[in-house]
Amino acid sequence: MSQAPAPRIKGYHAHVYFTAETLEQARTLCEEAARLFPLKMGRVHEKPVGPHPDWSCQLAFKPELFGEVIPWLALHRNGLVVLVHPITGSDLRDHRDYPLWMGAVRPLDLSDLSDGAVEYDL
Repeated sequence: MSQAPAPRIKGYHAHVYFTAETLEQARTLCEEAARLFPLKMGRVHEKPVGPHPDWSCQLAFKPELFGEVIPWLALHRNGLVVLVHPITGSDLRDHRDYPLWMGAVRPLDLSDLSDGAVEYDL
């Protein structure tokens, strides 16, 4: 039986989760990541957005940065939960099948995510 080829990873999203109490910690972490690495920092959402159950900020980066950004986040997240997922073109599979978690696994609401093609600007 042959296995389907793995999808091509076009980039990554790291979603830093936080609460009202850890808002400034998360903002500082994301801003420092954007200062140190050539990545895109998204808005700091003070409400759940998309499939994310908590307040969050997204860091988007190219695959070649994985080996630098992920270890840095692991060492500097200071207790914050971080969801990391590849960008393969399927939001559903990226969040459901391929996630990496730093800290507690949080329940995602996958009901609005598509298995169709999607593109992100990295």
